[in-house]
Amino acid sequence: MKRLSILGSTGSIGRNVLNIVEMFPERFRANVLTAKDNVGLLAAQIERFRPEIAVVFDAERVDQLSRLIPADVDVEILWGDDGYRAAAEHGDTDMVVAAMMGAAGLAPTMAGISAKKEIALANKETLVMAGQLVISHAAENGVTILPIDSEHSAIFQSLSGQRREDLDKILLTASGGPFRRTPLADFRKITLADALNHPNWQMGRKITVDSATLMNKGLEVIEAKWLFGVSEKQIQVVVHPQSIVHSMVAYRDGSVIAQLGVPDMKGAIAYAMSYPERLPINQPAPDFAALGALSFEAPDLVKFPCLAMAFAACEAGGTMPAVLNAANEVAVASFLAERIPFIAIPEVIESAMGRHVTIDRPSLADVLEADRWAREAAGERIMKIQGSLS
Repeated sequence: MKRLSILGSTGSIGRNVLNIVEMFPERFRANVLTAKDNVGLLAAQIERFRPEIAVVFDAERVDQLSRLIPADVDVEILWGDDGYRAAAEHGDTDMVVAAMMGAAGLAPTMAGISAKKEIALANKETLVMAGQLVISHAAENGVTILPIDSEHSAIFQSLSGQRREDLDKILLTASGGPFRRTPLADFRKITLADALNHPNWQMGRKITVDSATLMNKGLEVIEAKWLFGVSEKQIQVVVHPQSIVHSMVAYRDGSVIAQLGVPDMKGAIAYAMSYPERLPINQPAPDFAALGALSFEAPDLVKFPCLAMAFAACEAGGTMPAVLNAANEVAVASFLAERIPFIAIPEVIESAMGRHVTIDRPSLADVLEADRWAREAAGERIMKIQGSLS
């Protein structure tokens, strides 16, 4: 029985993890569930899975959650940063599923590593912000980090059984998002509904917008650098609209190994949860005859400057990726609130990166300070953009 602490149980990844727990109750137990503010869904999950601990964002939500939980359910409710850390460190947990959204996932993931828990990582921001620190900390504690992202799971699987010295490059595939064929001149007309209409994947709102700007792929580039110990020069992004090839690895003899599957996160999630086994999750293989053809193309870095900025941040290193990530989070939140237009997202990020003085070998405190500074800088830029629009 593998006991799980699910950080972000009410999000898309967390819900899929719980679906797999339900499919294999003899294999997994959800010991700890955490959410930010979706207390209604969290209460339903608590009633169904009976965790030992549940965590919410603040004390007010503790009261809301307590009122929704049936009297016969025995669960300890915690809140705030201390609560999330306690969830990751919980003594009866074997694996921490790091599925919290954004920079908030860094501290609890580090706490889980300190507690020597196996990490199933969906929160890419953890490695984007502090990749060197996280990977070093995991090595020091003998902790395995298993990727949940479909792309990084594909790379992990394509590297399996191969000599690392034979690796040439990693080929990260991207769907291209909803605006792959949209002329740049029409980007000013993009609405929130347009950006949330992803052609292949069902995801949360923030990651769906990141996919529309290709920032999600940029964050994955930085994550891949740290997960697989490669240079950004060994990572290439390839647009693959069908989302069947989840990613590939090229070797020095010209061979390429790819992992293919239908565009559904359950496969990658189940593989991380059960590694090295593969679970019978009733997911079909792609129907290749029906697909007919798979296509590939280079990304357009003029239309999608966020991807170019992510490569630049990756090359700069130090605190720059944390600035990229924080500015993007603030910009996307403002777009989701319909405070700025879609085309302003890269403008906000570029402004913060242009003003930042990089610290080359940052401590965790340096990373967190860069994150705080970038949020403030992004907020200032957003106010100027709003002023120009009024």
